[in-house]
Amino acid sequence: MPFFRCLALALLACTTPVHAFCGFYVGKADAGLFNEASQVILVRDGNRTVISMLNDYKGEPTEFALVVPVPTVLQRSQINVGDRSIFDRIDAFSAPRLAEYHDDDPCSRRELEIMKLRRMAPASAMMDGAIYPHRSLGVTVEASYTVGEYDIVILSAEQSDGLETWLIENGYRIPPGASRALKPYIRLDMKFFVARINLQERAKTGLTYLRPLQFAFESEKFMLPLRLGMVNARGPQDLIAFILTRNGRVESTNYRTVKLPANMDVPLFVRGEFNRFYKAMFDEQAKREKHRVVFTEYFWDMSWCDPCAAEPLTPDELRKSGVFWLNGDDGQGGASKVMLTRLHVRYTKATFPEDLMFQETADRENFQTRYVLRHPWMGKAECAQAAAYRESVRTRQQIEATTLASLTGWELGTIRTKMGMPAQPEAKWWERLWN
Repeated sequence: MPFFRCLALALLACTTPVHAFCGFYVGKADAGLFNEASQVILVRDGNRTVISMLNDYKGEPTEFALVVPVPTVLQRSQINVGDRSIFDRIDAFSAPRLAEYHDDDPCSRRELEIMKLRRMAPASAMMDGAIYPHRSLGVTVEASYTVGEYDIVILSAEQSDGLETWLIENGYRIPPGASRALKPYIRLDMKFFVARINLQERAKTGLTYLRPLQFAFESEKFMLPLRLGMVNARGPQDLIAFILTRNGRVESTNYRTVKLPANMDVPLFVRGEFNRFYKAMFDEQAKREKHRVVFTEYFWDMSWCDPCAAEPLTPDELRKSGVFWLNGDDGQGGASKVMLTRLHVRYTKATFPEDLMFQETADRENFQTRYVLRHPWMGKAECAQAAAYRESVRTRQQIEATTLASLTGWELGTIRTKMGMPAQPEAKWWERLWN
């Protein structure tokens, strides 16, 4: 069950193939591929943070509730209802992508040089007046606002069972375990951002979906809360975090952060089933890591891309995402650089017992989950080098097949059949023994 949905439901029941980032873009795999994976945009510079949360709740509006731990009491001016399309744009820009090349005539001088280079480099390169503080429960309503279609209260609490009782008495259905999940945040003296839908205000919008909630605050902690979202999780969940910073790549400090396998040649038939390929690849990698790592799917300077799955966000779109330094609000004249790190986490209660903590690194090396199709030359080739070229294509296709099997766990024989390759000879008994 997606992370932010759980937060709600927890309270309810180029030129040559050797170059790493060139090619003709032909497809992408967006966040929607992962069963409506929770998505969050996190903007961070210094101790200033802006969080945008995309709510994918699909139940009755009256049943929606969102609880997020925050470091301080938020003022009305720190909360905003955002534009859902920003998530679509940033997802499209950073999505895993498929690129393709076409081999040139192997008899051309240029192709001879490329073949030399290939041998030198690898391919993989709510609240109304009816709610009051319940001091006997140790709960205080620090502030309450109506923002767009949401009624919002900011709560502080002295004990988790008191907070649980307060929520139940005010119409929230709390599943077993909520008190235990709330306790660590109370121990850290954090506040609780609680939102539900104002039906009258929602009707005024004319929208059938919930817009993202955004809030800005200052905190020394660079983090995202996960634990509260796992109260009633029944299996692995997916979270995709788009993190916008000024200088470098972002990684987790309390979980291992690894880059997904990328920049590999895959068989041509993947062109027609890229989504299926990418989902299988991610499933396989997450399983191999036992759901214990944070995967980097993308890191890039947002002023450009190669190949582009979508155009970079405009300055106005970046501001709507929460990038405050483009306004010059940081006292430094509003530097234009914005770096995007896309992290993908598949986690369970057991494998991610702590909230996600982050740091911005000095690493500025571009990275994207990019996979490559290479079309062989289909014209006449009658020069002395043609035979060597054809043999290199056969070798390349063998590697593509084994690469795809390794990435996805798919059966190698099935892959070879789909590629139109001859069946592999049956392995000798001693080969089966050692393998």
